Order: sequence, then structure tokens, then C-alpha cells
Amino acid sequence: MSIYLTGLLWVGGAAVVAAGMAYLIRKYGELEGRSANNESAGQVFTIVGGLHAVLVAFVLIALFDAVTQAGDASYREADGLVAATWASDSLSPEIGAKVRDLSRDYAVTVIDDEWPGMTAGTSFESAGWSQLDELRRVVAEAPTTDEWQVDRKVEAANQLWQVYQARQERLDAAGGGVSSVVWFVLIAGSVLAVCLPLLFGGARIRTHVLIVATLAATITLLLYATYQLQNPFGGGAGVSPAAFEAAVERFG
Repeated sequence: MSIYLTGLLWVGGAAVVAAGMAYLIRKYGELEGRSANNESAGQVFTIVGGLHAVLVAFVLIALFDAVTQAGDASYREADGLVAATWASDSLSPEIGAKVRDLSRDYAVTVIDDEWPGMTAGTSFESAGWSQLDELRRVVAEAPTTDEWQVDRKVEAANQLWQVYQARQERLDAAGGGVSSVVWFVLIAGSVLAVCLPLLFGGARIRTHVLIVATLAATITLLLYATYQLQNPFGGGAGVSPAAFEAAVERFG
């Protein structure tokens, strides 16, 4: 099912439930003293709603940054792999060909073996680390005959170190997400923020129902966005392996 349709169902469902609760409470609940609750309940709602809005804003901003960083890390990793291959071409035809083959195998491993697991948010087994270590060993043991080759060898080693760092960032991002404690606070705060307006009185019942439904729909939309963005490689974020696919094309 499309994430947009799923999100619409969640938002619409929350709005309908909140509207139903507001209608039943206003229709059959005790009316005496309800208008007097507006000032005290409004003050509490201001505090609860304000704190909840700040928390949701911080979480969403952090998740947006994590998605951007995950995408940048994947491109740094793939670009470093290509740069290391180009630098190794200057060492010798044999070393250049071996590094190119190993780099292609590593990129294919990332695309075929690692990316599906990162997208699903599950653990996976991969030969990526061993392939990267083999790349480092081949470059480190490559013979050099002049200063130009020494410089190219150092450049290839530096680029492989960048690949290592970017790979670690990518795997860390795939294993991240929103902790259960933060989810508890977000959900509990959302329930409180929606329930407090049910104590209000004075407004026409239709207006009150519309206000509560709109509030519930907005909060649910933010929670759904949080859920979709908690995994940079899956859900609505969906960072793709396009950088590695482009690298495979460059390797030929």
C-alpha cells in the first residue's frame, strides 16, 4: 500500500475517532461548569501542547538531518571507492585491474546484500568488511617505482579510509531510529494534547468537533512523518543505492 494512502488512512482515522469522542462528550456529557474549564484547561493545554510541539520539532529536524547525512555518506563512500580505483590505475595494470574488480564486487555487495536489509531495518550478513579489507591489503602491498606512484598509492589509501568512514556512518544510520522512550513520550504527549480540548466548552458543538478533529489529524500527521523518517533507507525517506549503481557503471 502506498505510504500516502496509509498516511491518509491514519490521519483520517485519528480525526474521525477524535471527532466522535468530542461529539459524544459534548452531546451526552455534563454541561454544567464546562465553560468555566476553558481558562484552567486552556493554560494546561498551552503548556502540554507547547512542550509536545517542541519535542516533535526537535525529533523531526534530527530525522531530516539524519536522512540527509545518510544520503551524503552513501555518495562519499561510492565516490571514495571510484577515486581509489582511479588512483590505483597508476600503480600497475595488474594492481589497477584487481582493485577495480574488488571495488565492483564491493559495490555489488552493498547493492544486493546490504541495501535490502537496511531498507527493511533488519540485520544482515555481508562480505563488505572483508572485501574492503582485501582492497586495503592490495593497495598497501602494491609495489612502487617512483614518487608519482608513491603519491598515487597514498591517495588510494586515503580514499579507502574515506570509504571505511562513510561505510561506518551508513551502517550506523541504518541501525538508528527513534528510541522506544521517545516514542512513548511522543504518543503520550499526543494523547494528552488531544484529550485536553475535550474539556473545553462554550463553542458550538460543530465548531468544537472540527477543532478537536483538526488537532488530532495534525498530530497524527507529524507522528506518521516521524515513523516514516526514522529509517533513512526505508519508509518515506528511502535513500536509494543510486551512488553505488553509478559507481558500478564507472567500473565497467
